[in-house]
Amino acid sequence: MKIVILSRNPRLYSTKRLVEAGQQRGHEMQVIDHTKCDIIIEKRKPQIFYNGESITGVDAVIPRIGASVTFYGSSVVRQFEMMKVFTAIESQALIRSRDKLRSLQILSRAGLGLPKTAFTNYSKDVEGVIDHLGGAPCVIKLLEGTQGIGVVLAETRSAATSVLEAFHGMQARVIVQEFIEEAKGADIRAFVVDGVVVGAMKRQGKKGEFRSNLHRGGTASIIELSEDEENAALKAARVMGLGIAGVDMLQSSSGPKIMEVNSSPGLEGIEKSTGKDIAKSIIRYVERHVD
Repeated sequence: MKIVILSRNPRLYSTKRLVEAGQQRGHEMQVIDHTKCDIIIEKRKPQIFYNGESITGVDAVIPRIGASVTFYGSSVVRQFEMMKVFTAIESQALIRSRDKLRSLQILSRAGLGLPKTAFTNYSKDVEGVIDHLGGAPCVIKLLEGTQGIGVVLAETRSAATSVLEAFHGMQARVIVQEFIEEAKGADIRAFVVDGVVVGAMKRQGKKGEFRSNLHRGGTASIIELSEDEENAALKAARVMGLGIAGVDMLQSSSGPKIMEVNSSPGLEGIEKSTGKDIAKSIIRYVERHVD
């Protein structure tokens, strides 16, 4: 089987591991930079050109699309879908997952636990917005932020008011969420592949840091999910339409609170903390669906 990985950097850990896992199972693996693909649209003959050559004979695609190129990356994935090629992440699910506000609305409609969230059209009544969440402390997040960038913990009402007014003054779209204090700067990443949790880790922020992102100095350790946590992760991936997903949750006194469902979750942290071959699970998922 010929499997294409859409990735801008073949040297990234996740990309290399997928190539290794595919080759170990006897597949032809090719890494293609989706930002350098040309999409040709004509009647009944969708095509993709890469380095001047038409891409043909592909059985499956594994998208690894960065947030900064979601628009073009999802267009390339959609073109493969039009060419009747199986894609491990569907284009519409990719777009849906990158819209933080839409994602929260979908998860809320499905009855999943979430941190209480407020979003307004640059409201001047910022204190009223803070009151909706029960006051400070609260977390303010840029809608376009990734890897913990653009996330602020406002510990007092005056700090929250100042940060919100500053973001609104810059016409920056933000959401405001309740602060889950009992999480103690930690969260859980459940890695879901084809309706099964194939690995889970607990990420702890460094001392004095409420964000648990590994890119920001956090540490990760293996964790066994509770039944509620596993069910929440599986349901979140399902309602988002994702065959591969990293579901990020906070542990709270009222059960798991889902923060985000990631459509291109990295493999390095989860594989090293759990010792599990997540890349192999992804390749086997592709095999099942292509067969």
